[in-house]
Amino acid sequence: MALNADVSFTWVGHGTWKARSAKGKEVLIDPWVMNNPIAPDMLKTVDRCDLMLITHGHFDHIHDGVEIARRTKPTIVTNHEIGVWLGSKGIDGEKIIGSNKGGTVEAEGISVTLVHAEHTCGITDNGGIVYGGEACGLVIEFENGFTVYFAGDTDVFGDMALIAELSKFDVAFLPIGGFYTMGPERAAKAAQLLGVKTVVPMHFGTFPILSGTPSQLQELVGNKVKVLDIKPGDNV
Repeated sequence: MALNADVSFTWVGHGTWKARSAKGKEVLIDPWVMNNPIAPDMLKTVDRCDLMLITHGHFDHIHDGVEIARRTKPTIVTNHEIGVWLGSKGIDGEKIIGSNKGGTVEAEGISVTLVHAEHTCGITDNGGIVYGGEACGLVIEFENGFTVYFAGDTDVFGDMALIAELSKFDVAFLPIGGFYTMGPERAAKAAQLLGVKTVVPMHFGTFPILSGTPSQLQELVGNKVKVLDIKPGDNV
């Protein structure tokens, strides 16, 4: 099911997505790729990445980002603290845009706004946890104006309605697995606050504890919202 004829998303698995922009840019969101246990083998090699977007610093969203960035040299948009951390790992600082919540960045012709998320953001480094700023969501506007809300890891929060009011979008990528993020019941409330017609679920099924399913969310939201029933490797 195409969300937009000129923009496509491929679910690598968990919270990780590859997107092809309206003008052919290769975008990688929350890069947990080679070590992602549910990523299809065909997606575990990233030969090209023009733009890397990182919502927060947990291993299951950033673990493979350094290696991929060294090889493909993308522009990277993330929060300030993660940007500094990436620089400390030898990533070219000229390619890192460390923004923060409320800031809008133009990168590779794509507009990215960092918005609030209810989550934590410690980075696992040398056996310890280092401060990674605060977790963010993303509002991504592609070159043709097509815009999506990518929630990252989050619980539902009332200001999702404000994000929707300030940034017009028809599609929301929402975590539904539960335990580390909201599950289907709370994601249903998120869909209501966002006022979207289409929800793309993510962050479910990777491990048994992430037990929420797209069908559970679909039942809760009824026929007003289309919840895509996806598996790793699917294009939407």
